[in-house]
Amino acid sequence: MTNLKLGRRIVLRGLGGAVLTLPFLESVGRPPAAHADSETSYAVFFRQANGVAAAQSTELGSEPERFWPRDVGALTTDSLRDRSLDELTDYRSQLLVLGNVNGQNFDYGDGHARGALQCLTARGPTVTGAGGDSEAGGESLDHRLGRELNADGRDSWFMYAGRNSGWLGGPCISYRGAGDRRSPIHDPREGYMTLVGGDAGLSAEAQRQLAERGRSVNDLVRSQLARLMSTPQLSRADRDRIDLHQSAIRDIEVRLACQLPDDRVAELEGLGMAYDSTDGDEVLAAARLHMDVAALAIACGVTRSVAIQVGSGNDGSTRYRNLATGGQLENYHYLSHRRLSHDSSGAIISDADQLHAMVDRQFAATFRHLLDRLGEYAMPSGGTLLDCGVSCWLNDLGNGPAHSRQNLPWIIAGSAGGVLRQGEYLQVSGGDRSAVNIAQLLNTLATAVGVPMTNFGDSSLPGGTLDEMFV
Repeated sequence: MTNLKLGRRIVLRGLGGAVLTLPFLESVGRPPAAHADSETSYAVFFRQANGVAAAQSTELGSEPERFWPRDVGALTTDSLRDRSLDELTDYRSQLLVLGNVNGQNFDYGDGHARGALQCLTARGPTVTGAGGDSEAGGESLDHRLGRELNADGRDSWFMYAGRNSGWLGGPCISYRGAGDRRSPIHDPREGYMTLVGGDAGLSAEAQRQLAERGRSVNDLVRSQLARLMSTPQLSRADRDRIDLHQSAIRDIEVRLACQLPDDRVAELEGLGMAYDSTDGDEVLAAARLHMDVAALAIACGVTRSVAIQVGSGNDGSTRYRNLATGGQLENYHYLSHRRLSHDSSGAIISDADQLHAMVDRQFAATFRHLLDRLGEYAMPSGGTLLDCGVSCWLNDLGNGPAHSRQNLPWIIAGSAGGVLRQGEYLQVSGGDRSAVNIAQLLNTLATAVGVPMTNFGDSSLPGGTLDEMFV
């Protein structure tokens, strides 16, 4: 076990290579400062496809606003009421809802490719007009932040839920460089094993023990944990943090194992293949498990940058829940087109904009789950882990069926230690719909978490930061 007088991070190493890294403790060394260049800053990017159910006119008629707040300015219960964002009402004081984020009309040959591949890269294609075979022409921000913020420059975490195939080949938002697409963590169990196995990984015996009923990583580090908890210098608050951390670990293990009908815990097998499902309930359950594991990894400093993608480039096979009937909706891409086809030729889907809003609402609730997990960790410097970084729910299109590159939804939670404004609905770039500002947004987020930059993305795009986002 790391000597308590030395490290600011305590790592317990137990049987079979089991590793339990603890969150920051106030009793060990100086507490981390609550500002963006501290060891606690981080970024999470949670991506939804196909735009949102926003006010628009289509060939099928006029659709009302079902997503954006009613008024620019302070977020209130009334401004969010009856909008998909009202799922986040309890967090309104910690949100920055960004309107008028606009991408570039790069020639990807397809709206979904243009949106998904530039949302975190702010880059055009390696080959113009390639459509579903497109690749982005540069590194994505999640990967860059991993290189800059993670110890030893190790990779950020890229996690994916949904069918591992489809338009753009499935996982498509995270890049090491031009045309160098990253492979994701698909099975939540893989992410968890990465977290508790460390660089050396778990031995076969340790994995066997974890698969037994009632066994936990907590059990494999029990002697080291007992030694730590008996240390007189450990504060009551730190003991509470460790208890919370152990509880979170065990909760994830139980959920990964799944429950049998007679309440016996099955062998640790992740969600079966639910993470590769087309059932929206299972896909979002896998996304929530990814979030659970990611929150633990961030709390422990294992990674400070995470991207979580749900569904392929057009999320064209997932069928989310009909919140009115309890049944399944048509596949999400059909709904976004308002027709029973992947183009404009199919039969019209009745009330498709309302059904699209149901999907938005389910993504909002899933994002809230991430905020709940991050908000559980009280920090020695005050506030919670949620306050220390930025957690972003983004959509790579502005709406469906137009596949707009304008007014791309970006919902940001957390102020990166007081750097970003909160509790507002803000129209960036003065609301100028002609402003291409995706690169400026990515520069701003990087700067907020302690990696100052002004020139991320394609050199043809406007640089600098969106200063109106800062406090």
